[in-house]
Amino acid sequence: MENDFIYWRHPTVPGIKVEEVTGGDRYSGSLWRDMARQVYCENGKEAYREIGHFSNGAPFLHGDNARISLTHCDGFFAVATLPSTPEVDLKCFSPRAALGIDAEHADRAQVLKLRGKFLSTEEQKMIDADDVMMNVLAWTIKEAAYKAAFIPGLEFASDIRVTRLPLLGPPTPYFDKSEFEIKGDKDALPEKFFGEVAVRVKDVDDTDSERIFRLYSYLSDDFIVTLCYDPKCAKFGKIS
Repeated sequence: MENDFIYWRHPTVPGIKVEEVTGGDRYSGSLWRDMARQVYCENGKEAYREIGHFSNGAPFLHGDNARISLTHCDGFFAVATLPSTPEVDLKCFSPRAALGIDAEHADRAQVLKLRGKFLSTEEQKMIDADDVMMNVLAWTIKEAAYKAAFIPGLEFASDIRVTRLPLLGPPTPYFDKSEFEIKGDKDALPEKFFGEVAVRVKDVDDTDSERIFRLYSYLSDDFIVTLCYDPKCAKFGKIS
């Protein structure tokens, strides 16, 4: 039925688990979000799960040592998960558990009016001002990188620098190569599908350095989904 919620758990090319909730068309606003979150909580592999938040706002699962990251927009709720890392304090940044996810409607033209606020001058030259999908992609990159960096107060335009835009790849590691113009017999996705972002970090001696994160983006129906993660983070298997 069109009013039912749809739950989908799937692996992604980088080896990060993503769970998506869509549907529930008769609901809207905060009620839709709360119900979608409930659908996620009820679909735990072992048992019901409960989402909590640290004092810095980062989400976690009660009784679990795995890093999660959440995103939601109108009609779409998703949670990205890394394997359990009991050696890591999830309240703090660690390359082993650095992860962010963001999603947005691929046709959300409103981002064109905001691009001057979240893109630097160099990034505005990189991305056509009239290309809605590319600007939406850039917005999801900035949001996902903010979550992965674990640094409050970052400025999107000046502190988060896109050094390479990702291509929109397949949502799962199992795909028809011809749909993505991939040649050859290798199972791994070509490097051009991955992007990169650099986040400015203020060190203890008050000097600036950068954290480099990897990007992977895909289309899920009408939504662009972006994963931002440290190359050294824990992953599910060796997919790519």
